[in-house]
Amino acid sequence: MATTTMTAGAASRHEGWQHAWRLLAAVVLGVFFWFLTALQLPRGYVHDGGYWYVVGDPLVALACLTALVWRRRFPLPVTMAVAMASAVSALATGAAFLALTSIATRRRPVETGAVMAAYAAASLLAVELYPVRDSPPSLWHHLLLAALSAGIAAAVGVAVGARRAEVSSLRERARSAEREQTARAAQARTQERNRIAREMHDVLAHRISLVAMQAGVLDHRGDLTAGENRLLVRGIVDSSHQALEELRDVLGALRSDPGHPEPPQPSLDRLPDLVAEGRASGRDVTLTTTVSGEPPDTVGRTCYRIAQEGLANAAKHAPGAPVRVLVEGEPGHAVRVSVRNAPATTTVRLPSSGFGLLGLLERVALAGGTLDHRPTPDGGYLLTARLPWPDHHREKRA
Repeated sequence: MATTTMTAGAASRHEGWQHAWRLLAAVVLGVFFWFLTALQLPRGYVHDGGYWYVVGDPLVALACLTALVWRRRFPLPVTMAVAMASAVSALATGAAFLALTSIATRRRPVETGAVMAAYAAASLLAVELYPVRDSPPSLWHHLLLAALSAGIAAAVGVAVGARRAEVSSLRERARSAEREQTARAAQARTQERNRIAREMHDVLAHRISLVAMQAGVLDHRGDLTAGENRLLVRGIVDSSHQALEELRDVLGALRSDPGHPEPPQPSLDRLPDLVAEGRASGRDVTLTTTVSGEPPDTVGRTCYRIAQEGLANAAKHAPGAPVRVLVEGEPGHAVRVSVRNAPATTTVRLPSSGFGLLGLLERVALAGGTLDHRPTPDGGYLLTARLPWPDHHREKRA
């Protein structure tokens, strides 16, 4: 806020200096023509009653210079008045030139033409104002000089107006680029937060689901043997340690330098380990894989996350129910992943965040695939996904 205030104050001072030097230039130009007129007056003209030259002429010029202060608020009336007043004041020539230049910066031909015509007509009245010693030029010659001076002022004004428009356009482009950069930065931050949220969910949801399920079994089953209890407790300990290690890997990647490589992400080759963990926790999980070849890394990672989310949801909503994981696909077609669980055999319900499928839907969409999840007629649940698998070798041969 302080920076904005300082910038506005500096801009105001800069604009004030611009007004000042333009008025000073008008004064200098007017004084030049005033003295040039004095050199052409007869000797003793002022003493013989020509007081207008030393009294009226400067007063009219002062009034014109004062009126120029409002030329931007009332451009056409002020310019027209100054152009007409310059007919009775040689000292006001500079003010008239500045007024013509200022009105021409608006780049409106009708306004500029009207003011130039008024200035030329006023210059014809100024021919008889002072009795110069040299023979006055012809009327057409004087009109040509007036039109030439007005044309020079208009040309300068048009050039200044074009320059202002260009500078304004460049400033607007700079502001637009800055706004776009700010929006892109905000979007990047949002995407990074979403990525972190997805990774945190993927890392913790499956492990914590196993821990919660095993703890629920210990709480509800009082007929377990000592060996079964130790097995469940060991599973809780192992899952907790693995969750902490995976969480440490994610946080370490977030804290590392931008050039530091992230830890390798699980892919299709880790699916048997994922199923084995489910079986070790006492669940009935089977895996069927009919994938010919090795899919791209993005597809493999997404397939793993789909299976992981499906198993986590089955543990939350249907603990104790058998789960079937099917992965099939071939290059040039697609990879299909399905996780199907039977109806729940117990009434234990584990807490759910409600964002797992939303994050999975976004992940699948980024991979160019589709995701579907729905209840089955027998009371179970089915999660299916289809991911494209282009055949790059066939494309190269083609």
